[in-house]
Amino acid sequence: MYMCVSIHISNYASAFYFLLNSTDINECQDPTLYNCTKNSVCHNTLGNYTCPCLKGYHGDGRGGDGCSPDHINWSMIVSGVGIGTAILLFCCFYLCLELRKRRENRLKEEFFRKNGGLMLQQRLAQEGRNTNVARIFTLEELRKATNNFEETRIIGRGGYGTVFKGILVDHNSCTVAIKRSREVNENQLDQFINEVIMLSQVNSRNVVKLLGCCLETEVPLLVYEFIDNGTLSEHLSSTTKSHHLSWNIRLRIASEIAGVLSYLHSVASPPIIHRDIKSANILLDQNYTAKVTDFGISKLAPLDENQVSTMVQGTFGYLDPEYMLTGLLTEKSDVYSFGVVLIELLTSKKALSLDRVEEEKFLANYFISSLKSGHLIQVLDRNIMCDVSIELLKEVAMMYWK
Repeated sequence: MYMCVSIHISNYASAFYFLLNSTDINECQDPTLYNCTKNSVCHNTLGNYTCPCLKGYHGDGRGGDGCSPDHINWSMIVSGVGIGTAILLFCCFYLCLELRKRRENRLKEEFFRKNGGLMLQQRLAQEGRNTNVARIFTLEELRKATNNFEETRIIGRGGYGTVFKGILVDHNSCTVAIKRSREVNENQLDQFINEVIMLSQVNSRNVVKLLGCCLETEVPLLVYEFIDNGTLSEHLSSTTKSHHLSWNIRLRIASEIAGVLSYLHSVASPPIIHRDIKSANILLDQNYTAKVTDFGISKLAPLDENQVSTMVQGTFGYLDPEYMLTGLLTEKSDVYSFGVVLIELLTSKKALSLDRVEEEKFLANYFISSLKSGHLIQVLDRNIMCDVSIELLKEVAMMYWK
């Protein structure tokens, strides 16, 4: 046994000695000594060589098969391209959103300054103790409230703006009316700011409350309390709705409007001239309480002046003839417009209707003519003639003539 082990050890030692003392031949240096095929590279090893294939090929690099092209995994390539494209599109989309957001923020800041936002903030800080002071809303708040100013949220259109119904979710789900106001003249920013501050502090239950404004748009947005029973004009022109306006309700409405004008002209400081008193600017709540609205073209009257020279603005059929001729605005202009509304309450007819015959187009002229000729009964609304004596109706009618 010992002899056998000794022989094996002797053989291994001889082989190891042979390897250490033999000289390796580099077959790769002589093309006749190796048979690597195309698309492979000869790689020398100790006592031999290999033929690894180039990138994109597979095989042993020898013999007939040699190196064959790798099969292209198109599905992986398509997937990779698709994922890469999606990532690129997402990055582009995100970049566009970011640029758009920055551009929009710059516009908001520009509009805020142009519309007197900095001046209003200073005034609000001064009025900070007053809990009724107007609030500055952000554009995002009002977009959220109106579902991005959706068409279905429009509840009124006029010559001086569009009114949207909104719900302030972040403020106890308060329902409001949001009006896109007329463009503010930069030369009259002081007056606009004064109007916002003043109207937010008007303490009259018969004036639609101004809650605040948004100045981050080209045209300021005004936020009012929401009155949900339509306008006086709608009620008077509807055969069905006018039946619900009894004589007592109409007389109360007239009294409430007169009270508002007395407050604006005598109590407010400085006095406010509305300039657009009409039945379409008088809202009614569920109890038929009158609420005067739309101070879009109102004027603050200087305390030391009885009249203001200004460009004639208002609604035909309600405009004071003297104001139209002279351009001199006084409190009497509002009183004349109130007189026309009073006639509407008596007759349930529109102040101006091009469908009527020439002498009846302007309700005020037609009413005076009927009063003078003794035909008053012909123009009065028959719905109220059953509620009150004709003598009392004539007495109320004479108030306008005087």
